[in-house]
Amino acid sequence: MTLQQEIIRELGVVPTIDAKAEIRNSIEFLKAYLQKNPFLKTLVLGISGGQDSTLAGRLAQLTMEEMRSETNDPNYQFIAIRLPYGEQADEEDAKKAIEFIKPDITLRVNIKAAVDAQVAAVEEAGLPVSDFNKGNIKARQRMITQYAVAGEKAGAVLGTDHAAENITGFFTKFGDGGADLLPLFRLNKRQGRQLLQELGAPEALYKKVPTADLEDGKPMIADEVALGVTYDEIDDYLEGKTVSPNAQQTIENWWRKTQHKRHLPISIFDDFWK
Repeated sequence: MTLQQEIIRELGVVPTIDAKAEIRNSIEFLKAYLQKNPFLKTLVLGISGGQDSTLAGRLAQLTMEEMRSETNDPNYQFIAIRLPYGEQADEEDAKKAIEFIKPDITLRVNIKAAVDAQVAAVEEAGLPVSDFNKGNIKARQRMITQYAVAGEKAGAVLGTDHAAENITGFFTKFGDGGADLLPLFRLNKRQGRQLLQELGAPEALYKKVPTADLEDGKPMIADEVALGVTYDEIDDYLEGKTVSPNAQQTIENWWRKTQHKRHLPISIFDDFWK
């Protein structure tokens, strides 16, 4: 078995999907988790205005509407959280996403004061914080906020990790990579777009250039620039297609060097460290 085949199997990607069926699969997955854990009454997710959080958010809202209908329990609610660092450059996109998702509850928590205080505390201890490291602090602060809300509202936190992000490790460990449920896992980027199209999302929400927007010095830098490979190439690779040797090498290098992000904390009983 080639490395490409191993990765495809591990991430559960199939070359073609039925968008309507995959929407149903994600909703049933979320509902099953809530039914198995009846003490949970909310789903929580940070909304950035990008494709992934827009899709996961809409799936979460549909899930909670079905849960309320089936249980007659009005406490089942989806909480969408806007988490800007100061003023977000693509704030209008985030507003459009919220309009499309129609969440039961929308919160806005500005993480700037918390992030800046953390950076200042580390630097006061004598260690400079790089712009890249500060970006990871932003991502982790966003997840801290989501868990704070979930803790107060008997909730589970959703993550937006999908196959095209997972294969490259393009997420912050214990930041956006830390969540309770991953309703998009198994889908690549273009398949996520298919689900949004099926759900009737405005084109602007799934044709937007993907960006993590974490570094102050590189505002709105496109994911594809940071990765050195396009999402079309990543998606082709995940669908078992042949890609250029350069794209294949780049993708597989990302897979190897970010393997630690896809593993829970390692103990002496794990083979991972040997």
